[in-house]
Formats: sequence, C-alpha cells, structure tokens
Amino acid sequence: MSNKTITIIGGGLAGCEAAWQAAQAGIRVVLYEMRPHSMTPAHKTGHLAELVCSNSLKSESLSTAHGLLKEELRRLGSLIIAAAEETRVPAGQALAVDKERFSQLITKRIESHPNIKVIREEITDIPSVRPLIIATGPLTSKAMEDAIAKITGAEYLYFYDAIAPSIEADSIDMTKAFEASRYDKGEGYINCPFDRKEDYFAFRGALLDAEKAPLHDFEKQAVFFEGCLPVEELAARGAMTLAYGPMKPVGLVNPKTNRRPWAVAQLRPENIQRSIYGLVGFQTRLTWTEQKRVFSMIPGLENAKFVRFGQIHRNTFINSPTLLEPTLQLKSDDGLFFAGQLIGVEGYVESAASGIAAGINAARMALGRSPIILPKETMIGALLNYVSNCEGAGFQPMNSNFGLLPSLNPPEKKDDIRRAKYVERALACLPNKPIEL
Repeated sequence: MSNKTITIIGGGLAGCEAAWQAAQAGIRVVLYEMRPHSMTPAHKTGHLAELVCSNSLKSESLSTAHGLLKEELRRLGSLIIAAAEETRVPAGQALAVDKERFSQLITKRIESHPNIKVIREEITDIPSVRPLIIATGPLTSKAMEDAIAKITGAEYLYFYDAIAPSIEADSIDMTKAFEASRYDKGEGYINCPFDRKEDYFAFRGALLDAEKAPLHDFEKQAVFFEGCLPVEELAARGAMTLAYGPMKPVGLVNPKTNRRPWAVAQLRPENIQRSIYGLVGFQTRLTWTEQKRVFSMIPGLENAKFVRFGQIHRNTFINSPTLLEPTLQLKSDDGLFFAGQLIGVEGYVESAASGIAAGINAARMALGRSPIILPKETMIGALLNYVSNCEGAGFQPMNSNFGLLPSLNPPEKKDDIRRAKYVERALACLPNKPIEL
C-alpha cells in the first residue's frame, strides 16, 4: 500500500466510486460524509450512495447509450455497477435495484476496505490538502456551496429535481391493473390502463388544476431539468404530451381486453420483495393531499397506500465549462477535482462515471503521475468533454446519449447500425480491466 493519501468530500455515488478506484490501487483514502449527523431535504438514511429518486439505473442494452456507459464502467472495475447487479430487482431491460440493500452493500464495502477511512463529519470549508475531490452532489450544503463559490469565483447555476411517489404493492387493484413489459421484454412492471380517452383527459385536467407545493423564497423561479420534468409540467405542455411520454401505451396489450390501452401509468418494483412500487415518470411537486386525490384517479390505484409522496428539491451544479479541465481538475487549482452531479452530469451511472475518472486522476496525481483524459469516443470521455467544453450560454446537466459522441467516418444513416458502430468503437478504446495507475 502507498503512503500517499487522497481526500474525498461526499459519500454519494461519485465519491464512493472515486474512493474505490484509488483504494483498489493501493492509495490511502479519507472519505468525509456529513450524513447522518447533517441530513439533506431528500436523503432518509446515513448510508453511503443512497438513491434519493428512482431505483432504476436505466437500460442495460448495448444498443443504448446507457447500456454502453454501464459496460464501460464494468471494464473499469465499477463498485456501483457491481453492487447494482447484486441487488437488482426485475425491471425489463433496465437495471433497477432494491435501494436499501444497494446502499447498505456499498456502505459495507467502503467502510470495510483497508485503504479507506470514513469520517462522518460535515466539512464547511475546503481543506488545503491535495489531491482533494469534491463530490458533494446536487444537494450540497449551503456552507459548502459558499466555500466552492469562494474558491471558484463563479456563481452557481441551479435547477429543480422532482421525486415520484411510491405505493404499497398490496394496495394496487390487480383486477384492473396487469403485469407486462413493453413488447414482452423482461418482467417487473405493473400497468394501470386508461382504456377510455375521457378518463385520460379527466386525469390530465386534475393534474393541471391541482395545488402545487410552494417554492422557497430563495429559489426564485423553477428551472426544471428537461430530462426529469414534473408530471404536471408535462401535462401543461400539451393535451397529448403525457400519452406520448411517460403514459405511452406502445408495446403493451391489456390481457383483460386484448387491446392496447389508450394510455397507461406504469409502476416499477423498488425492492426485491416487490412490496413497494414506484410510479414511473410521475415525479411531482403537487401537495401531498393533492397527490393522494389525483393519483387515486389512476385505474387500479383508487385505494393506493402511499409509502412516499413525491417532492421537489433544488439541485445545484457548477458552471463546469468555465471551471474544469476534461480531467475534472479545477483550472485554477490542479490538485482540486470535482465529480458527480455537482459538475453537471445527470443520472446515477453518469455520476459514478465521473467519480471513476476523478478517482483515477487524483490517485495518479498522488503517485506523481500525469492525469489522463478518457477518449471522447467513449461515453465516459464524451460526457466529461461535454461538461468541460460545452459551448454557448445555458449550460445544462446532461445524461449519456449517442449525440455526445464524435461522428462516424464514414457516416452511417441507419440508426441500429450507427449505434452498433458507436459501441464497437467505444469499447475498442478501453481495456477490459481497470486502468493501471
């Protein structure tokens, strides 16, 4: 084991992944996490890597950008992907997890690693030690926000994120609902069908008229991330936006009618026992009373018992294109790294990916070696290139997507062939094992 040490602030997905990468390479790691002594508005436990929104890490299919990103992380020895695979629950082609078991497993592995020391303490200022990784996440405390703003000299950007409600499985009326995944690909979903368009439009009208939770004074105006819009915001954008979005019935046939529903509300299991289901795509800022009233209009959920109501919270991120190198080093302080949703990557696996990159480069710095820039042809490299080099005003958080990758040469017009070539090129750029430090 090396006598070199790196310090990490934040025990979320990115912080844990960074700690794991460095520790596995023999570097000492000191990891600070403020929970459970200081909680955020969204977290419920003191576990490391707690998932506060959906339990889905999205598609595993290599024909998707999310699937490619997962395969890249597997090759790099990702702790997050390994833990997700061990705690998975049925979710069709998606990798979804039992959230409690997932965070408990990661906590156990991080806390038991001989090279990692976990300190449960809130850090309110940026320490002078280097290398240092800040991975405090989108729910960064006010004190740390102020400290980061002071050292970067830049104003924060912000957007709002929303959480969907969860329901007891036993309270779902299965005489109306049915189990199926789109096109029979996988299992795990429960579908609540709107067989009549009149019922769909009545539900949409109730969403539009429902009372919403007020924003705090300091939150100015709601700036929602386009990839995670509240369901009532989607409803307001057009009469058919929901039917073409989270309530699309494509690929589903109701066995009770042998017909495709007019629209459908899907639920996905949130634990291995399948005792709790979350409403897919129904993140919301309706008041809790209104959630009970409006969501009980969904066929099969008339008597639903809510384990958790949806809520909205502020997510914070820095203006990374002006502040960070593609190595995730701060331009004005190369010993200081940032990672996670704080840098403007959006999504669980994207956060873990940035943590891997920061962990590798901080460890290399501790060993006196130069940081590396992952190839832009990989999904990880493309994401980091986006957050560090995005041009123009209005920088917004970004999920993994094939549009981030460099164009093929020669171009390929057919979507399925183009995606396959993107994947082949990306994986050819990465070793099939963790990167040697």
